[in-house]
Amino acid sequence: MIRFLCKIAVALALALPAQAAVEIEEVTSPGGIDAWLVEAHEIPFVSLEIRFKGGASLDAPGKRGAINLMSGLLEEGAGEMDARAFATARDALAASFSFRAYNDAMSVSAQFLTENRDQAVTLLRAALIEPRFDDDAVERVREQVLSGLRSDAKDPDKIASRTFNEMAFGAHPYATAIDGTEDSVTSLTVDDLRAAKDRVMARDRLYVSAVGDITGAELGVLIDRLLGDLPATGAPMPDAAPYDLAGGVTVVPFKTPQSVAVFGHRGIKRDDPDFFAAYVLNHALGAGGFGSRLMDEVREKRGLTYGVYSYLLPRDHAELVMGQVASANDRIAEAIKVIRAEWAKAASDGITVKELDAAKTYLTGAYPLRFDGNGPIADIMVGMQMQGLGVDYIATRNDKVNAVTLDDVRRVAAELLQPDDLHFVVVGEPVGLDVSN
Repeated sequence: MIRFLCKIAVALALALPAQAAVEIEEVTSPGGIDAWLVEAHEIPFVSLEIRFKGGASLDAPGKRGAINLMSGLLEEGAGEMDARAFATARDALAASFSFRAYNDAMSVSAQFLTENRDQAVTLLRAALIEPRFDDDAVERVREQVLSGLRSDAKDPDKIASRTFNEMAFGAHPYATAIDGTEDSVTSLTVDDLRAAKDRVMARDRLYVSAVGDITGAELGVLIDRLLGDLPATGAPMPDAAPYDLAGGVTVVPFKTPQSVAVFGHRGIKRDDPDFFAAYVLNHALGAGGFGSRLMDEVREKRGLTYGVYSYLLPRDHAELVMGQVASANDRIAEAIKVIRAEWAKAASDGITVKELDAAKTYLTGAYPLRFDGNGPIADIMVGMQMQGLGVDYIATRNDKVNAVTLDDVRRVAAELLQPDDLHFVVVGEPVGLDVSN
């Protein structure tokens, strides 16, 4: 056992170097399943990433949290193996499996050694095709989810985010947390979990990538064996999410010495031609850490917070520009005032040449560092597929960043940043905060 674990640890450490060229091969299996592959035969190790589009947004009405709970049970027994036997078999192979639900996708991540590839795929296939959902496993994982929900109910950050989503998205799945509520999770049955699996884990919403010691022909055979027996179709995708939140402030009373504020408004789609200009703009405004305007104005100059940031959130069915800040109850009002002012300043004036150059330098320099192993590369590739990006994206991405001009950013800032539309959800006991606007 220790020998196998050491070998896989070495494989992870020695995986593709950050500066290596990433040459992507498009593979179609004999059964018609598409995948992307980067061959890397230096070490006998493979990382496999699988995504099912739709994710927790495909929960059936009244069954919120079913897909999240189901994904947490896929490794808790499969085929003839209960949870303990499955874990023993996985560990004996030095394999690693991970299953997670997100708003717009469900992910399956696997890593295994070449010498154990057939056995690891057999085991993973059992989890995907023949999960057991044994009563004891269901109750154990259900209690883990319920414990997390009870913890979230006391977490100001979680309360702020959930309140914002509830107000913004109405009856759409985005309005509620993917892990459901205590009532919805408590009421889920094994039949609900099996139905949830079929809603999301189907071949018509499947994306696959692999990096490591495997050829295209071998990968094609592997994915047919692994995924070919999944249902052909799953549940229909949800409609676009209507964004119903006007500008203003909402306060959620919560006894704490520090208020947390989540803020945002409508954003920009990932496939919008102006996305990279928006990306550079957001880095200068709030995503650039100590180099961003918000951090400089809210923390460095005024000492109102330890941290403030903004980010683009282009989901499949809605797109937002979001941010978050925390400050003492008697200073959160001033922090919000400064954020609004900087939002308005960027909307009217854009950014400076110095800010543009600094953002480009950071974004292009940091990008290669993401490719620090087989697993991260496989993850990036499957994300590229889901976003509709081509196999040349890795090679051309920095060119797209560098092509952004000051005029591009100023034009996009005027269109994207809407200070009057910013809505702040504040959780705490804020002092002197005007909630009339």
